[in-house]
Amino acid sequence: MNVAKWLLLAIVALPLVELAVFIAVAATIGFVWALSLLLATSLAGGLVLRHAGGSHIARARVALNEGSMSSLQADGHGALTLLAGILLLIPGFITDVAGLLLLIAPLRRGLGALLFRGPPQPRGDGVVDLPPEQWRRVPGPVLPDQREDDRNR
Repeated sequence: MNVAKWLLLAIVALPLVELAVFIAVAATIGFVWALSLLLATSLAGGLVLRHAGGSHIARARVALNEGSMSSLQADGHGALTLLAGILLLIPGFITDVAGLLLLIAPLRRGLGALLFRGPPQPRGDGVVDLPPEQWRRVPGPVLPDQREDDRNR
């Protein structure tokens, strides 16, 4: 099966799996507590979107107006924070767990490094910024001492 079919299957199956998990959690802790937990995580998702999402959307809008995709890639952690807020806002325990995991900074940085990694892009002035593991210092050529020539003049 190609990726589109798997994605469609996942989108169709997610509500059914979320419902099954909700029933299992409600049977364990009670319906009112399970519903309260879902409402609390949805409220937390709204707060995350309000706090972090607005600034990320504004930065993405500016980057798209400038036509700079590298600035969007550089702000990958902001996109993952936005995704965490959206996942928390969606009612369901599976999406809530995924959203909470994305709010943990080391996990978000690791996932951002995997997803938003690409070849280094040159800046407008022709400089390419490389991570420390991709460059090494090369000693420059040894130049003769110019001070003696300056004294003889």
